[in-house]
Amino acid sequence: MPDKLQSFMNQHFNGIELVPALFYAWEPGLRFEIADPKRSYEEPNFLAQAFERSTALFDAAFNDEDEILFVTDLITWQNNSFIRKKPVNVYKKYIKQPQALYKLQLEEIELPEFDENITTRRFSYACRKKDIRYPQLLQAICYQDFNHPSRITNYQGSDAQIYLINISKQLIYHLYDDRGCDIIAANKENILFLYEKYNDWILDYDRNKIDALFK
Repeated sequence: MPDKLQSFMNQHFNGIELVPALFYAWEPGLRFEIADPKRSYEEPNFLAQAFERSTALFDAAFNDEDEILFVTDLITWQNNSFIRKKPVNVYKKYIKQPQALYKLQLEEIELPEFDENITTRRFSYACRKKDIRYPQLLQAICYQDFNHPSRITNYQGSDAQIYLINISKQLIYHLYDDRGCDIIAANKENILFLYEKYNDWILDYDRNKIDALFK
């Protein structure tokens, strides 16, 4: 699986690193505003828009029969023994068939932005849309910066980045947190419909760059 991921990145994305922020690392790409910036974190259901938009974008970008790689980078201190002993806990909530956990592929990778005391464990799971509880997964990603039981990981001193890769459509969906979502593609025709259908959701800060590419 790690070889399949790297082969896919080399073939369709010129071997770029699978790290945030994908939008600034590759063209063509889209960056969407997910949460409502006018709502206070203290308001009830303050992330309702984030849940709605992230799910709508995923449903639009992934069809039922598309081949998906569900990739998780778990970033933690090297001496975190709990992570080493129970790494698949990251996936148990979001994979519908527990017996499929044996398919998880694991590799340790080095990312340039972290020092030598930080390690990244990359998990890859080949699946279809129907195999994952993606509404719950996307909600958990939105909660990642908050003290909430739905977070991807509550392990002390750890963080997680989730990449949902559509092998069939040659695009990558990265909901980086409650604020925004990057979707990049091997060619702009693969995501032109997202630009047209969800144009009002494009992050204003990057709108000029995006419009220049897609208009």
